[in-house]
Amino acid sequence: MNAFAKALAAGGPVWGGWITGPTAIGPEEFARSGYDYVGFDAQHGYLDDADIATMLRRLEHIPIATAVRLPKAEAAPIGRVLDAGADAIIVAMIESADQAAAAVAATRYPPTGSRSFGPLRAALGTDTAALEARVSVFAMVETTAALADVEAICAVPGLTGIYVGPADLAISMGVEVAKATANPDVLAAISRIHDAASAAGLVPAVHAGNGKVGYAMAQLGFQMITLAAESQALRRGAAADLDEAKGGQ
Repeated sequence: MNAFAKALAAGGPVWGGWITGPTAIGPEEFARSGYDYVGFDAQHGYLDDADIATMLRRLEHIPIATAVRLPKAEAAPIGRVLDAGADAIIVAMIESADQAAAAVAATRYPPTGSRSFGPLRAALGTDTAALEARVSVFAMVETTAALADVEAICAVPGLTGIYVGPADLAISMGVEVAKATANPDVLAAISRIHDAASAAGLVPAVHAGNGKVGYAMAQLGFQMITLAAESQALRRGAAADLDEAKGGQ
């Protein structure tokens, strides 16, 4: 069982930070602050494979789980981040059961999957069954097309959870991003995805983006909740320090 699975097995919400660019201290500061996991964004972030591998290596002996978001269910990129030691993958823009199945297959070796053998971390060993078992797989549901097929997506064997992307979900529903978690129709869609995941025995996860939305999503029953990215956390802390220095309360 990897660090990610252990955090989820403990019950209750698990809280995540988000990394969008190369940083030596960002993931460690999330760990020091009590976060359960840190996600590395290989979809929208300014990160390449080498950046992610380096940051994963720095966290090898730090008590925080790791996840990597990838833009699609392609075996080679998924295999590279798993070879580098990621505990979980989050695959964006999943809109069908077939795409979700492809994401799972990218984490499995033949004959059941499409992953190629090539671990980069000696500590991971060479037992392919163990390498498969340590991976948590999340399908990101974030469009109306995915919403229409959410029950079939949740039924795909091998998935760990369903990860909601409120911003893209809102856009696909014709709602501006700023109102993604306030619009009643979007909230109803988010709740439907949560219920489908829970009914299938999967972990309901969501990209909240900040603490206020994170609290609201926890009240809805989401178990895995990603809060701010490192740049957002830095900006908020820097603004608070400046305000205090100027005599603010």
